[in-house]
Amino acid sequence: MSEHSKVAYQVMWNRLISVVEEQAQALVRTAFSTSVREAGDLSAGVYNASGEMLAQAVTGTPGHVNAMADAVGHFIRRIGADNMFEGDVYLTNDPWEGTGHKHDITVVTPSFYGGKLIGFFACTAHVTDIGGRGFGADANDVHEEGLYLPIMKFADRGSVDQTLLSIIRGNVREPDQLVGDIYALANSNDIGHRRLIDMVEEFSLTDLTGISDFILTNSRAATLARINALPPGSAAGHLRIDGYDAPIDLHVTVHIEKDRILSDWDGTSGLDKKGINVPLVYTKAYACYALKCAIAPEIPNNAASLAPFEITAPDNSIVNAKFPAPVALRHVIGHMVPDTVYNALDKLLPGLVPAEGAGCLCNFQVSLRPRTDGPAPAGATRAEVLTFNSGGSGARATLDGMNATAFPSGVMTMPVEATEQVGPVMIWRKELREDSGGAGEYRGGLGQYMDVGAREGHEFDISLMLDRVDHPALGRRNGLAGGATTLARSDGEAVRGKGKQFIPHGTIVQMGFPGGAGYGNPKARDPELVKRDLALGYITPEHAAQHYNLSGEVIADVLTRAKLGETF
Repeated sequence: MSEHSKVAYQVMWNRLISVVEEQAQALVRTAFSTSVREAGDLSAGVYNASGEMLAQAVTGTPGHVNAMADAVGHFIRRIGADNMFEGDVYLTNDPWEGTGHKHDITVVTPSFYGGKLIGFFACTAHVTDIGGRGFGADANDVHEEGLYLPIMKFADRGSVDQTLLSIIRGNVREPDQLVGDIYALANSNDIGHRRLIDMVEEFSLTDLTGISDFILTNSRAATLARINALPPGSAAGHLRIDGYDAPIDLHVTVHIEKDRILSDWDGTSGLDKKGINVPLVYTKAYACYALKCAIAPEIPNNAASLAPFEITAPDNSIVNAKFPAPVALRHVIGHMVPDTVYNALDKLLPGLVPAEGAGCLCNFQVSLRPRTDGPAPAGATRAEVLTFNSGGSGARATLDGMNATAFPSGVMTMPVEATEQVGPVMIWRKELREDSGGAGEYRGGLGQYMDVGAREGHEFDISLMLDRVDHPALGRRNGLAGGATTLARSDGEAVRGKGKQFIPHGTIVQMGFPGGAGYGNPKARDPELVKRDLALGYITPEHAAQHYNLSGEVIADVLTRAKLGETF
């Protein structure tokens, strides 16, 4: 290959990344669900004609896009290349052939040029409701978790299947929202296709064979070079988390070998009776993501750069759930996969990975309705409101953890205004949670407080999807644990970390989301950083004295100066 060709292919590679980013941004702008347009719970990617992912959007979550990397191959197998035509659009929410649970709709569109199939665009979005029991962990098997859409045609040569739309509308609580999201997904693929054709014509291509070979060959070589530069070895990692009714143990052994890194999940807990089980495709997505962040973060994600990270897990372990296991909250366990991997990797590559963080998103869904214990106002309505929130991330070897920031999902915390405008829900409190970041030479990121109720005249069910209640994030290298999740109700009744729970009229659910753990001995922390944290309200005077040995005199001086508006 000439240097001229290499330069041209590199330009095309960068263009493809821009194309899928525009595809993702189009989905954000047009989606109906707040989980997509406010939280960015989506993915977008472009594939070659064989179904290998060539580029993914920066916007989106690793759980979606790394799982979606395998999905197009299933579409090709199910639909058949001979049955694919210009104007077709396909979809599924199959947990095992999509991205892990029924609340994700994956839409795939074939790209034709000059009458020839040259590739595919795919995107995924989390939808607020798919029917069944609603979004939560309470199902006993996958059939209770909502409407199942096998891999099928949404549009055949430009003609949308109206019967399919009628079935969808008849089975979900928010039909306009769901159908709108499906059209937004299809539209974003179409935008990607149009930009791809612009590129093909600009560079006088007939197909994607050349650029595909360039991307995959170079990505694989670069990834293998990073892996082979590491010292070979094996180490085990363990993480204990809350589970549903009983704690879950995640066990992994990471093997660094020539040309590959293997993550073996033997020894992990078996299937749970409730919907927190994880299809292997989702475990693979987050295990690969964790390793790639640590070892080859700047190499773009595609089929070749992901391939050297191999995952194995026993059948019907909680990280390799088989049909018909309930899997609606697969993210609660799946988001803990990176911390488990890092607990092993820290033994092989010390000083590289962060301390444990909150891990899973601190999500809840509120099902609101007019009160039933007394007269409801005329304007009382029903609504489904899903909100995405985050605890703190773990401290790193040279930096504090990030406050109220999701790792590993990368999903954004949703604004109060966006949450309250989609239904009669009230967010009474939302603020950073002092002292929740684990103490250390580098402090863990803070969690947050969030108090939730309903507008006058409404009651609701709340489906909580929380962890770290009984098992807070643990520190690394003598760093201390982050704050555990706290739960209470304004009427004094108990609240569980997972499951659907009825909240009567006038009652508020009070939540404290977990903090990330600290890294390094707290006594080694720069005193000026401790003073800054105290001035900002990140830590209380008691915390500063207990963990950082700040004297009462110094504490009083810092608080006085902070009141006067001095910066630290």
